[in-house]
Amino acid sequence: MPAGASDFSQPWKKQDRALVIDAYEYNPIDWDKLTTDKTIVGFINKASDGLAPPYSCSGNETEIRLCKALWKRHAVARELYQTRRAMAKTLGLKWGAYHLARPGNPIDQANNFIDFADPAPDDLIALDIEDNDPEKWMSLEDAEEFVRHIQRRTGRYPILYTNGSTAQHIADNRDKYPLLSRLPLWYARYKPEIDMHFPKGNWETYALWQFVAQANCNARSCPYRVPGTPIDIDVNVAAMNADELRKAWPFGNLLEEPEPLIANVPLPTSRETALALNEQEATSNDTPTLAYAPAPQTGPLAALESALINGKHAPLPPPQPVATTTSVALAKVIEPGDAATPVKLAEPVEIAEASAVIEPAVIKSAGPVVVADAVSVSSSGNGVLGRIGSYLASLRQAVANWAFGGAEASENDATLPGKTELP
Repeated sequence: MPAGASDFSQPWKKQDRALVIDAYEYNPIDWDKLTTDKTIVGFINKASDGLAPPYSCSGNETEIRLCKALWKRHAVARELYQTRRAMAKTLGLKWGAYHLARPGNPIDQANNFIDFADPAPDDLIALDIEDNDPEKWMSLEDAEEFVRHIQRRTGRYPILYTNGSTAQHIADNRDKYPLLSRLPLWYARYKPEIDMHFPKGNWETYALWQFVAQANCNARSCPYRVPGTPIDIDVNVAAMNADELRKAWPFGNLLEEPEPLIANVPLPTSRETALALNEQEATSNDTPTLAYAPAPQTGPLAALESALINGKHAPLPPPQPVATTTSVALAKVIEPGDAATPVKLAEPVEIAEASAVIEPAVIKSAGPVVVADAVSVSSSGNGVLGRIGSYLASLRQAVANWAFGGAEASENDATLPGKTELP
């Protein structure tokens, strides 16, 4: 759900905001004291760390000793994890686990995490990427594969824990990271306000905001202290109250992508057909524009709509470059019965270095006729307008070819100059 302005400025001071603790094996917890704070709703514990220890120890004496130490630490950490999970759930807290992502095979790390955490369907799972530094932490490309494998094994997605700069990089490159950019965000930033720094992108708000850590909490000052925990315990706030957080937990789905900034050009429907009408006098500085207005649709256009809806139309050809032109025609609309023959259109007007042209098209009339088509914008560069114009031109050609089979215009057809000579 969208966040309000207050959720980006010290939301932990609001009495109804839910808090979550996250800890690792070296954080001691006094559960009796912790649960006296009724704003604490959940507890997230570190599960796995990078790759699992090797299945068998080999090498020289030092290597074997290190391998055995890793296995002992792994076993103790997993036993503590299972004990804490049982305690937290007994006390009515929501439970979660996170994987500390390191360099190394992301599939093996995902398997290590699932095998270690053994998450129940209502347990939150999280991927912890400390920074965008593939020498020290899992690369973002590997993280995409990690997330994909987690979904294959569990049927759901983790949330993403990371800092502000890494989150911003993902938001700015969400076409490159289609999964990471749509994971619910566990945002780490230790400032009282984040409105000017929040990465946006696909994220309208955070799932959790880690606002307390060792970085900003000491014996003298701390934004929030949780009873029964050490001074440097990590504390997180949710942009919702306790009941809402319990319902949203464990955040297992991808976020919806926001609406595109550039709207798609609609195909004809039963309520409107495309009307491209330039009512202004063309001058040396004019550029053609598109407009849409309602008009009844009958006959061939209704059949065309039915076929398009049922998916029977031919696939669109790839967009082709559109050359710069120096002329433009004004378009008009012909109502049935207005004249026995189509109304003559304005003559093309020369425009110095014009960047667009109204494409000619044939539309067989059975109602009000729109005698205009899409504007094709020059593709002299690879900009957004050039691509839009190219796609519009390709769409017009595909629809015309499908609907009319390439037939020549008859005397009952209305056209723009370039297809049929008008009186």
